[in-house]
Amino acid sequence: MSPRTADYKKSPPEPTPEPSPPARSLLSDRRVQLTALLTLCIAVVMAAGFVDVDLLALATNANYFSTLPATSAAEPAISLLNFDPAFQTDVLGRNATARKIADLEWQAFHEAGIYYEPDNSLYITSNYVSLQDNINITVLSLDDYSITSTQFPDLWEANGGSSYYPPGSDTAKRPPQHVYCDEGDFEHPSALIAVDPGTNTSTTLLTSFLGRNFSSVNDVRQHAETGDLWFTDADYGYFQDFRPAPVIPKQVYRFEPSTGVIQVVADGFVQSNGLEFSPDHKTLYVSDTGAQQFTKNDTGPGTIYAFDVIAGKRLANRRTFAFCDNGFPDGVHADTDGNVWAGCGDGVHVFNPDGVLLGKIYVGETSNNFAFIPGGVLVFSNYRLWLVENIKAQGREVCKDFGVGCA
Repeated sequence: MSPRTADYKKSPPEPTPEPSPPARSLLSDRRVQLTALLTLCIAVVMAAGFVDVDLLALATNANYFSTLPATSAAEPAISLLNFDPAFQTDVLGRNATARKIADLEWQAFHEAGIYYEPDNSLYITSNYVSLQDNINITVLSLDDYSITSTQFPDLWEANGGSSYYPPGSDTAKRPPQHVYCDEGDFEHPSALIAVDPGTNTSTTLLTSFLGRNFSSVNDVRQHAETGDLWFTDADYGYFQDFRPAPVIPKQVYRFEPSTGVIQVVADGFVQSNGLEFSPDHKTLYVSDTGAQQFTKNDTGPGTIYAFDVIAGKRLANRRTFAFCDNGFPDGVHADTDGNVWAGCGDGVHVFNPDGVLLGKIYVGETSNNFAFIPGGVLVFSNYRLWLVENIKAQGREVCKDFGVGCA
């Protein structure tokens, strides 16, 4: 679970799901019919929509940002803000366009965003509302952007996730499975859960650190060379009243699915949250969203830290990489040029490899996460889903997940 966003809206009431749904059945057969809405949204296409930010004016006027038309809209809207010319010329490209794909009555677009090739769909976790109205998996077809919802067995409160090759997988013959961070609840421990969407089966990979319960595992990445799972643990299940009080610090872990070996690789966080590798896997980025706990504290961390990855197993040389000026960095992803993208309080912030802010995909509300697709990026802001397409940047894992853009 990511830091709580304001004004939760409860999703529509649903009947009790069948005990053993068939493969990829929908929770209560909830199919979201969005034909008219999608037609409207697809028509709202911005021709580039870039807005230049005057950094010298911003440096001497704290209210400058609020004077930009893009930041003063009455309703959430998408704009592309240039803090550096490279954002338009090298990252997004001059032909980039942006639009809203969906606007729903419940928070369907929150975290994860994992591709599954056989149905050409992206699997996104919804936001938590209550124990009676818990997290679903939103399935977004990339063929026509139609939306359905599903649940997987033994996956209770899914949050972050990633594509996943189990030990011994033949990566040339089958698509990756999914691995989800299950935050757990009062009856089920927080865990790493592998899911095969094609067979609707789940496998529990890990439920504790050597017998000591996690708080609410939050986000996960698989190391491309070792196959190890690196993940974070935070207290957001406790803050949102569906997990017991924490019994372990907020840390980053490395887990070997083939052997069961687990170790702590970083600590000292207020709330460890998103994490991501650089394209060469020599750097790990970890966000600390400690500015949001039971309440928001603007003096708390909203920071991305960078670490050197040593021999694919250890971390060293912790340093501050970047700080979000609005909100806190939740989901973190890298592109193949080494730029680091983070979901923050007003959209997606893009930093160069030195931690300098290049630009924002500004939506005027919190984006907890986002997902790269070939030629584009989908931005999640809970009730709303946005698309920036025709971009130059390619997500670090687009080659692995989609099989395109491989060098």
